[in-house]
Amino acid sequence: MKVVSRSGDTLAYYSELFQIPKVLLEDANPGNSEGILPMGIEVQIPGFVTVRESRLGATLNDIGQRSQLPIDALSLVNQVEQDAIAVPVRITNPLLDIEKPYEYQSLLDDLDILSFHYPFIQIESIGKSVLGKELLEVRVGQGEKVIHYNGSFHANEWITSAVLMKWLNDFLLAVTNEGTLSGVDCMPYYQNVTLSIVPMVDPDGVNLVIKGKQAAEGKFDVIKMNNGNPAFYAWKANIRGVDLNNQYPANWEIEKQRKLPKAPAPRDFPGELPLSEPEALAMKKLAERRNFERVIALHTQGKEFYWGYEGHEPENSATMAKEFEARSGYRAVRYVDSHAGYKDWFIQEFKRPGFTIELGKGINPLPLSHLPGIYEESVKILMAGLCI
Repeated sequence: MKVVSRSGDTLAYYSELFQIPKVLLEDANPGNSEGILPMGIEVQIPGFVTVRESRLGATLNDIGQRSQLPIDALSLVNQVEQDAIAVPVRITNPLLDIEKPYEYQSLLDDLDILSFHYPFIQIESIGKSVLGKELLEVRVGQGEKVIHYNGSFHANEWITSAVLMKWLNDFLLAVTNEGTLSGVDCMPYYQNVTLSIVPMVDPDGVNLVIKGKQAAEGKFDVIKMNNGNPAFYAWKANIRGVDLNNQYPANWEIEKQRKLPKAPAPRDFPGELPLSEPEALAMKKLAERRNFERVIALHTQGKEFYWGYEGHEPENSATMAKEFEARSGYRAVRYVDSHAGYKDWFIQEFKRPGFTIELGKGINPLPLSHLPGIYEESVKILMAGLCI
């Protein structure tokens, strides 16, 4: 929601008027955080929408009493027309409908919705996919400690993108209403942590799984790579047939030597070289630029998570693993016979906690009917990842 500033207005006054933390107003209106606002400028009020209410037979006092709003709030919004007035309404329910096949356009649409209503979030392209789709990172918060989450490293695990976007929506809702999520007060984490989310690492592959061969735009023979099968439900790789979570220089040579197939395929091919794929390289550069405190990568399936790599994990990883296990019921696994994953590389390079969370149980892609249960389990881990 936007208002037009009047003589003598400040963000502190708006904070009191709309009962919203001043820090959110400051982040939504950079450059106007201190002192009196310039008169006549548009000011973003996050977490509110306006609804039109008939003014026929009613005064501003009547509408204010009915909506439990100060008259000054109505006057500030004050887009009065002949027969209606815009009434500010606090957003108290999630805005996103994520219970649908979650392809790339779904992500773009939902990010537009969230950035419009919560303008203090930052959305940045960190690179492009093979087919030129923007790889988007969302950042929320003010803290120097940056905690990173990602989803859809594997194409047919797109439900992880839906989980992350639902969690982001719920987190923003809790912050603007000074509420809790999974029993955790969210505002302190907004102030002390910066949350980094890449909801969809492999947008080309996700679109291929959901939309079929037309998603390849005629540039890659995905039917041939898929052994003639026109159904792509088992496809994990990017559009070039490279498994993005086998692309990292953490004993990549071992995976290259032992992995089958030896050429582009729906899954497991680690590429001809490490970091040959733009999606994998973008994620590496992001970790180096942001200097993440920890990394949590969402995958499916198995109801377990992996938290160690070759003895490089720090001592506090074990503490976090125990907490994740206790909260979610997922099984903690320290080591598996696997290399070249994003979590593996991060732990090896930074000596900081990294986790691969295998959400849900079944056959990928997990059906949407599993989403409520998966979210109920995963939100406990996602919140614990901020708290510990």
